Amino acid sequence: MAAARLGSAAARLRPALATARGERRPLGTAAAAEVAADAGVARWELMGAREYYDYRRAIYGDITHKAILVDAAGTLLAPTEPMAQVYKTIGQKYGVNYSEDEILMRYRLAYAQPWGRSRLRYVNDGRPFWQHIVSSSTGCSDLQYFEELYQYYTTEKAWHLCDPDAGRVFEALRRAGVKTAVVSNFDTRLRPLLQALKCDSWFDAVAVSAEVAAEKPNPTIFLKACELLGVKPEEAVHIGDDRRNDVWGARDAGCDAWLWGSDVYSFKEVAERIGVDV
Repeated sequence: MAAARLGSAAARLRPALATARGERRPLGTAAAAEVAADAGVARWELMGAREYYDYRRAIYGDITHKAILVDAAGTLLAPTEPMAQVYKTIGQKYGVNYSEDEILMRYRLAYAQPWGRSRLRYVNDGRPFWQHIVSSSTGCSDLQYFEELYQYYTTEKAWHLCDPDAGRVFEALRRAGVKTAVVSNFDTRLRPLLQALKCDSWFDAVAVSAEVAAEKPNPTIFLKACELLGVKPEEAVHIGDDRRNDVWGARDAGCDAWLWGSDVYSFKEVAERIGVDV
């Protein structure tokens, strides 16, 4: 299986190499994106992948990982509309006058500052933290405005799944006996949000920072997810879009880790990489 994937990787790499040599392909198209994704996959598979697969298979068998841990925002799901656009659109009736660019700049500044009220940003429902972020971003501290924003981000209207084929992949993982968990820096809205998006049944466990009292990259949250799944950290691989929080944090916990959008581009690729056909 690993050898077959290596062969297919080489085949996929050829058009990408042709592009690199100067053969033109249209930029900004699905074809160009596919080449970029295939080139990334092929590079990973051709650079020591045979040894990696052989090593994992020697220890764990044909399926190289017993569990997959998945980040939520930015990997499993993403906002339907840009944050600044939502803040401005809803905020107009509450007197918010900042432009979207100004809101985004102020949001990033506020989010990057240490949160002084507790060691965790997301405690229980996270309201105090998000009230601070909203008022800092928009200059509006109207509680009714905050509640409308807060509730909006609990609904399926505010989010979409990053990978439209994810459901089919997680069904295949379940049939293969691979356990799955969401590991996320989030408040307690995450569970009802997963239910609203009809993907809560895909997972055997959910480790939320607001409940675990530890935020990524703290290894504690990854260890908790492994405990909930009944696996050892070295038997799990974590998938996330943040190198510091997801990759470094998971590896500090003893898990394998792949960066979403760089090491892997779809959950189908994740499944096939660990030895599960979809």
